[in-house]
Amino acid sequence: MDKIKIKNLEVFANHGVFPEETKLGQKFLVSCVLYLDTRKAGKTDSLEASVNYGTICQLITEQMKKNTFQLIEAVAEQLAEEILKFDEKIRQVDVEIQKPWAPVGLPLDTVSVAIRRKWHEAYIAVGSNMGEKRKYIETALEGLRQTEGCRVEKVSQLIVTEPYGGVEQDVFLNGALKISTLLTPSELLSRLHELEQEAGRKRLIHWGPRTLDLDILLYDDEIIEDDTLCIPHADMQNRQFVLAPMAEIAPYKRHPLYGKTMTEMLADLEKANTDILP
Repeated sequence: MDKIKIKNLEVFANHGVFPEETKLGQKFLVSCVLYLDTRKAGKTDSLEASVNYGTICQLITEQMKKNTFQLIEAVAEQLAEEILKFDEKIRQVDVEIQKPWAPVGLPLDTVSVAIRRKWHEAYIAVGSNMGEKRKYIETALEGLRQTEGCRVEKVSQLIVTEPYGGVEQDVFLNGALKISTLLTPSELLSRLHELEQEAGRKRLIHWGPRTLDLDILLYDDEIIEDDTLCIPHADMQNRQFVLAPMAEIAPYKRHPLYGKTMTEMLADLEKANTDILP
């Protein structure tokens, strides 16, 4: 991506651990790098096709003065989020907050915190086979749209599918969606669990009936395996009700482990199911 750089913007603000810092205030230096595509702006010479760095400087100054934090880590985090939400063209941002003459009781020039934050691409499987299935899914979608730091980009059609896992139960409505999010994988998982709980989800029977099921399928191209989270979803390659919606909204998205597109994985699964028929 292309970059717009802002270096050492001076802001007088009230951040710090000590009372005199928050009361009297002090000078901070803010630098940031905006990552975006400037090709259209370069070809058209139109400010609307780019991001106005003057406006970003004003945003930084206003946010620095508006809030009071103990830690410059918190200042950097809040600034990065506000900048990323300001304009959809900004896909990633580096933020550095310098605190000259920090009160540590020793001679030093400056202390700084530097972070990088970005919009992440995530794919989520949705399903329901109890009660008003479509309403549960639509309510969850609206909940995601209202979630701070989440943008719903694409939603597949909902398809009727047979239950998976051998438990006798009603048919499912299944689909998939693509979101852009500022949330980490664990934060996103927690939010999905909140939406499931709001829908009255009860985790009583493995692969059993549920009012709402929300699973993270992919998160960027990351591979995560821990006690609470497995990305890519461990069994998505065996689930036609996952691959069919994914092939609709992201046909050429490749699985980070298998290297195959969603369309290729769906074709492989359909062929395997055909081959085992008597």
